[in-house]
Amino acid sequence: MTERVNVVVGTPVCRDKAYVLDKFLANQREIQLVYPSSELVLATNEADFAEELENLLNLWSLKGKVLRYETIKPEYARSPWWNVACGREAIRRYTLSQTEAAYLLCLDVDMTFDPNVISIMEREIQGYDAVYSGYPLRDFGIALAPGGCCLLTVAVAKEIKWRCLEFKNGVAIADDVPLEMDLIRLGKRIKKGFFLSISHYDNQDQAKTISPRPVGLYRRVTHSALVRYVLIRASIALQHDIASWLNLLIHRLLGRVRTGRT
Repeated sequence: MTERVNVVVGTPVCRDKAYVLDKFLANQREIQLVYPSSELVLATNEADFAEELENLLNLWSLKGKVLRYETIKPEYARSPWWNVACGREAIRRYTLSQTEAAYLLCLDVDMTFDPNVISIMEREIQGYDAVYSGYPLRDFGIALAPGGCCLLTVAVAKEIKWRCLEFKNGVAIADDVPLEMDLIRLGKRIKKGFFLSISHYDNQDQAKTISPRPVGLYRRVTHSALVRYVLIRASIALQHDIASWLNLLIHRLLGRVRTGRT
């Protein structure tokens, strides 16, 4: 008898971003051994890549499925974030229509996670609708509410929809930002923290790793629901990613402070 799927682990993947796919799949094998009532769903918009991904699922003895989806976007849009948003949306729809899962765990394919990631995130989501575990960014800094490690209840997944925002001036806002705005607008209970070890790969051999840690005062303030909602709405009104610009500015200022001390 096939074990019921309680958690769908969903990951959009394209060939040129799958530079640590073997590491990711090996890690997913560890995760499924720890938490057998999970399923890995890979979504790709590349027809020639789908069969290869299905073969890799079999090679790694992973319970899962490969979805093919079409990237739908405005005619003027150029941002690759549309591919990610449409991939996550395909996974959301699959989870709701084809499974009886209680949770949807969104992960990124250029990362590896504590093999206990599902149990940890399930524990943290109790009393909440969505949980984010932060991780280091490739360029600089640490993200606290990105889409690369986010657990949603299926009840919430029924009320939201993944999308990207791109303006005609060429500025694009990643899919995790509109998602967070919608969660806040709907009055959902969101929990953010650094709950598990995550490695984010720059290339095949180099990764930045974060371990569980408390959230500092600065991030607690800047990631409060009110502040985040105002920043996101301002970004949309001004057609510029204000939150990312502020993070970059603060990173540079802190870098100058550290340089001055040395």
